[in-house]
Amino acid sequence: MSFKNACFCGVAAATLAGLCAPANAADSAAADDSGDAQDAIVVTATPYTTNANDLATIVNSVDRNQIIENGGSNLADALRNVPGVTGSGFAAGASRPIIRGMDANRVRVLEDGTSSSDVSDIGPDHGVPIDPLSAQSIEVVRGAGTLRYGSQAIGGVINSINNRVPMSLPDQPVSAEVTSSYSISANAGSTSGLLDTRSGQLALHLDGFFRHANDYDTPLGEQNNSFSHTFGGSAGGSYFFGDGSHVGAAVVRYDATYGIPSDVTHIVMHQTKAISRSSFDIGQGPFKTLNVDASYADYAHNEENPDGSIVSTFKNKEFDGRVEALLDPIGPVTHSAVGMEFQNRKYSALGEDSTYLLPTLTRSEAGFLFTEIPISSRLNMQGSARIENVHIEGTSGAIPTSVNFTPASGAIGLVYDFTDQVKLGVTASDTGRAPGVVELFAQGGHDGPGTYETGDPNLKIERAKSLEATLRINTDKLQFESAVYSSWFSNYIYGALTGNTCNGDGVCVFGPSEELKELNYAQQNAHFRGAEGKASYLLWGSSEKGLYANVIGDYVRATFADGTNVPRIPPYRIGGGLFWSSAKIDASSLFNYYGRQNKFGAFDAATPSYVSFDSQIAWRPFIDKPGVEFAIIGHNLTNDVQRNAASFNKDVVVAPGRDVRFVVRLATM
Repeated sequence: MSFKNACFCGVAAATLAGLCAPANAADSAAADDSGDAQDAIVVTATPYTTNANDLATIVNSVDRNQIIENGGSNLADALRNVPGVTGSGFAAGASRPIIRGMDANRVRVLEDGTSSSDVSDIGPDHGVPIDPLSAQSIEVVRGAGTLRYGSQAIGGVINSINNRVPMSLPDQPVSAEVTSSYSISANAGSTSGLLDTRSGQLALHLDGFFRHANDYDTPLGEQNNSFSHTFGGSAGGSYFFGDGSHVGAAVVRYDATYGIPSDVTHIVMHQTKAISRSSFDIGQGPFKTLNVDASYADYAHNEENPDGSIVSTFKNKEFDGRVEALLDPIGPVTHSAVGMEFQNRKYSALGEDSTYLLPTLTRSEAGFLFTEIPISSRLNMQGSARIENVHIEGTSGAIPTSVNFTPASGAIGLVYDFTDQVKLGVTASDTGRAPGVVELFAQGGHDGPGTYETGDPNLKIERAKSLEATLRINTDKLQFESAVYSSWFSNYIYGALTGNTCNGDGVCVFGPSEELKELNYAQQNAHFRGAEGKASYLLWGSSEKGLYANVIGDYVRATFADGTNVPRIPPYRIGGGLFWSSAKIDASSLFNYYGRQNKFGAFDAATPSYVSFDSQIAWRPFIDKPGVEFAIIGHNLTNDVQRNAASFNKDVVVAPGRDVRFVVRLATM
C-alpha cells in the first residue's frame, strides 16, 4: 500500500469510527471558540464593533482555527466552507474569492480594512498578496455595510483581519503561536509564526510565514505548473493614550512565485506595503471617536518563461485613505458614522502583455454615512449611503482618454427580533459601480488567461437594485441562518466570448485555430437570484463536549435580459456532516455535492457534478496547555475530479485530488 493510500485509509477509518465522524469546523457555529454563535463579534460590517446577529444581513467569519484547518495558500481556500463563497480557481497562487457569482471588480478584498492594492482585478492569473496564514480571522460582508468600502464592493467585501497594527493592548505580556504543516498532494510544507507583546502603553506585533508546494496531484495525474511558493511577514506597533486613543503603523512584505497551470509561464510577485491605523477619543460635541486609516503599497510581478526570461511586468502603486467619525447618539439615532475615502492608483505594464492594458491612473473621492435607529424594542433599522467621484485616465486605441463617473448608492436594512432566539432581517439597496480599468481600456492579448480582450471607454455606470431576506435561529441546540436574495442589474458589465480566436497581433478568426480567445466587454441588463444557508444541531452533550450535525448549501442563478446565461457562474452546492467538540479532541467530516453547471455562457462549456469529502481530527494532549495541538486533515478524500465552473481555464485545470495534511500548532493561551 502506498504512503498516500495508507494516509487516506487511516484518516477515513478514524473519522468513521465515531471520533471523527463530524463536520468541518468552518461550517459549524459550534466550532467557534466561544462555543456560542450568538457571541460572534464582527468589525467589518459596521463602523463600530457589533454582534453579528444584530445585523440585517448575515456576516460570515472564519477564525484562526478554521483557517488552519481549511489550509490553502489563498483566501478563497480559507473560505471554502462559507455559504455563497467560492474561488476563481485559476491557480494555487491565484484564486480570488467569488461572492454569489460576482468577482474581480465587484468584490473588494481588504487587509485590516485597507485595500489589498494588487492587480488581481486586471487578470484572473494575478494573485492577491494576502496569505491566510497571516490572518487571525476573515470576514465576508454583504449588505449595507459594504457601502463604506466603495463601488467596487457591490457584490461584497472580504476582509482579512490580522492585527498587524494592534487595535488594543494585549491581555498578556507575551502571546505567540507557531504552526507547521506538511501536505502529501503537492509535497507541501508551511510554517508560520505570530507574536504579540506589550510594554507599558506600547503594543507590538510580529508575524512571518513560509510555504513551499510543488505541482499538486489530481485524480488524472500531476497538474503541470501548479506549484506555489510564498513567504512574507510584517512588523507593527501601536501606542495607546488617553481614554481610548492610539496611533499605530506596520510594514508588510509579501513575496510569491507560482505557476499558471494552463500555461508554461510562472509569476514572481513582490509587494511592500505601509499601513497606518489610528483612533482618537474626541468627546466633543456630537463627535465620539475619529478613526484614520491609510495604506500605501508598491506592487510588481513578472510573468516569466521556464528559463527565467521575463515576458511581461505588471506594476501597481496605490494609496488608500479613510477618515471616519463615530458620533454620539443624536435623538432616535443610537449609532452613526460619517466618513471620507480617498484612493489613488497608478498601474503600468512592460513587455509582451503591456499593450493588453496601457498605463492607467485612477483617482476617487467618496463620502459615506452609516446609521442605526431602533424603531421599537424589537425592530431595528440600519442604513447607509455613499457618493463617490471616480476619475480614470487610460488609452483607447492610440488615443489618451479620461472618463468620470459619480456612482451614488444607498441601502436600508431592518432587523426584527421575534424572540431572543429568532431574528428576521430584510435589506433593500440601490447601488452603483464605476467600470474598472480593464473593462474600459483593455486592448490586446493576455497570455495568462489566454484571451484577447477589448474594453469599451463608453461603458456606463453599472447599477443593481437588490432585495434580501435573512432568518436566524439560535437556541441551545440549533444554530441556523439562511438568506434569499434577488438583484436586478442595469448595464451589467461582463466579458463576452465571441467564438473567435486571435493571434497576438489581434487578427481574429471564427473557431479554435488561434491561441487566444476573443473577449469583448459589453453591457446588458441581468438578474441574479439565489439562496444560501447553514445549520448546526447539537445531537448529544453540551457546548463543552458534544456531537453536532451540520448542513450547508448555496445556489445562484444569473441570466441576461435576453434569456441567455451570465458566464462563469458557480453551480449549486449541498453538503452535511458531523462535528465532535471537546477539551482534548475536535473531529469532523463534511460531504459536499456540487451540481453540474449546464447553464453556461455563450461559447463556454458545461462542467460535470462532483463530490468532495473532507475530514479532520485535532488532538490537544495537555489540558493545562490547550495551545499544543496536533491535527490530521483530509481534503477530497473521495479523489473526485473537480472542475471549477467559474474558472477561465477549467478545460485544462483540475482541482487537487486526495490530500492529507499533518499540522502541529504551539500557542500560548
